Amino acid sequence: MKKSIVKLFGILAISGSLFTSCTSSDDESSSSSFVVDANNFQGTITDGEVVLNASTVYKLTGKIQVNDGATLTIPAGTVIEGVGGTSAYIAVAQGGKIYVNGTSTNPVVFTSGLSTKNAGDWGGLVICGRAPINRVTGGASTAQSEVADLTYGGTNASDSSGSIRYLRIEYAGAAFNSEKEFNGLSFFGVGSGTVVEYVEAFHGSDDGFEFFGGTVNTTGLISIGNEDDQFDWTEGWSGTNSNWYGKLDFGKGNRGIEADNFEFGFANTPIANPTITNMTLIGPGSTADATVYQENDGLKLRRGTKGIFTNLVLSSWKAGFNVEHDECIAAVAANTLKANNVSFTDVPTKSKGKDTAGNTADVSAIFTESAATGAGNGVSIPTWATGWSVGF
Repeated sequence: MKKSIVKLFGILAISGSLFTSCTSSDDESSSSSFVVDANNFQGTITDGEVVLNASTVYKLTGKIQVNDGATLTIPAGTVIEGVGGTSAYIAVAQGGKIYVNGTSTNPVVFTSGLSTKNAGDWGGLVICGRAPINRVTGGASTAQSEVADLTYGGTNASDSSGSIRYLRIEYAGAAFNSEKEFNGLSFFGVGSGTVVEYVEAFHGSDDGFEFFGGTVNTTGLISIGNEDDQFDWTEGWSGTNSNWYGKLDFGKGNRGIEADNFEFGFANTPIANPTITNMTLIGPGSTADATVYQENDGLKLRRGTKGIFTNLVLSSWKAGFNVEHDECIAAVAANTLKANNVSFTDVPTKSKGKDTAGNTADVSAIFTESAATGAGNGVSIPTWATGWSVGF
């Protein structure tokens, strides 16, 4: 591809590639051969760094892919509008880096570019790293992402795919078919060197956030009105997390959290074992229409996942904790699947369990009950969410 930089920016691009990765810029610039067309924003960034312009609205008409050795930097206030259904998404391949440099008063926004905005108008954000996954026990395996068709997984737990701060992802989740669709933000084998702070997934057609293995840590995640689960993990993800807020809305959705270790190997290692501190999950109401909300669970924990949760507010669910399969029931008994300091409101069934054979199991030991603040302000908007988020 021809050079995208004009002579005016020549000196800036040479020097800027050394330091702009972690800073925002008001000027679109590049040390890459990639050509930016704001009205037809698509293509593969194979080298150097592309820095977008905060004063320009980018029409995402196809795939933007950031390859190994390349960087995409998005300054505070930038808006990217998806207009291409399943063909419009942003993907970061192994070794590529994305820097989303939003602020609490000036977030970056990925949204629908259609005049009437709906869930599933465009794809979403997909990040693929080199951290362990457990599709093969032992954690050294790699796989192809279910969307974007990129390799993920490996042995580098501290792998970095860049940093994301103050990002709002709206109306994502375009579907290829009934079994395959994008999430708002998909983490595939993303490592702990990646920074993820203050990100919202709003009104997508699948999950808000899904973790496929990896070790990435997060703080300040908001998932509102996504039409499947607000948060989901599988393939051995183990991250340290704080301040999560999830709420069903728009008359669709299943669970606050759906969590597996691995669907085809409940005991595969590394075991999914995240910690989440300060979390609020709000459902559709304990008596919501069962034909619409078929699985009205705050947390569905199954297929071998472990996890430690502290300071939870669960409100308006038919069931709080729904625990399935022998491995998870054993983890409850061993206190390696445990929720400490949980506050329930309009949750008539606080816990229920079922072993692998389908027999009812007592899993009431999964939680201790006490007053809790959840994400910071009970069911109301947390202070850390003000100024950049929507949907409360």
